Amino acid sequence: MRFSRGNIAREQNRTAYLFLLPWFIGFICLTVGPMIASLYFSLTKYNLFNSPKWIGLDNYVEIFTNDPTFTSSLWLTFKYVFLSVPFKLIFALLVAMALNKGMRGLGIYRTVYYLPSLLGGSIAIAIVWRQIFDGNGIVNGFLSLFGITGPSWIAHPDYIIYTIITLSVWQFGSAMVIFLAGLKQVPAEIYEASSIDGASKVRQFFTMTLPLLSPVIFFNLIMGLINSFQAFTPAFVIGDGRGGPLNATMFYTLYLYLKGFSFFDMGYASALAWVMVIMIGALTAVVFATSRYWVFYGDDKGGK
Repeated sequence: MRFSRGNIAREQNRTAYLFLLPWFIGFICLTVGPMIASLYFSLTKYNLFNSPKWIGLDNYVEIFTNDPTFTSSLWLTFKYVFLSVPFKLIFALLVAMALNKGMRGLGIYRTVYYLPSLLGGSIAIAIVWRQIFDGNGIVNGFLSLFGITGPSWIAHPDYIIYTIITLSVWQFGSAMVIFLAGLKQVPAEIYEASSIDGASKVRQFFTMTLPLLSPVIFFNLIMGLINSFQAFTPAFVIGDGRGGPLNATMFYTLYLYLKGFSFFDMGYASALAWVMVIMIGALTAVVFATSRYWVFYGDDKGGK
């Protein structure tokens, strides 16, 4: 029995869709469905115990006009994002360049440096981090060797945010691995040619390494921004789950969580979630729009 090419193609498509069906079901039931429900709840007054009551845009009006905690948590989150992401990328790039020198046991070093990225978001690591920066922790124990009496870093509202930023920077392994892969793709010949022409290592870094790595930097920047805005576990554990001390760890995600699961104001929490989605989308769009001026793909002219 003969089959036309069209029949074979249709049969292959049906097989492919059959294998993709579990993913489509999960995507619709676990992603699209909850997003639609959240959008609806954001337009209602809903406390999980009573039926949702339609109130239109009242939740959003309340957020932007009469919620000082929203403003403070938003600024704190921006501070965390705009400090942790650049430092993490810089540190990851420096370590990747060091590992790219062809040292022995590269696989071991790469695994060791990548390990914090696998564990850094866990509750256990956040608890350990809390102990490290406690008043009697390892950091102050080290400072005492030099006669310095350190504060309780996690109990002081001016310092605790920087311990969380340090924890984020410590999780540089994922970005480092991606940077290392990008560095492996840079031809060694261009460095040899520039060395012959008298270019210094610093000039090579800024005129060759950074432009050639700009697509990798762009990818790590986007992923870093999105992940940093969603930071929750460190603030929850280190700040005792209430944003302490003095709301110094009241990240946007923590405030959203408290509104929804401590005060059971699920409608308001849903509105906060959609505000965050829009903010992340807008910031990502800005980065994409500006990328044409600084991301170089090799076959483009002028970085476009």
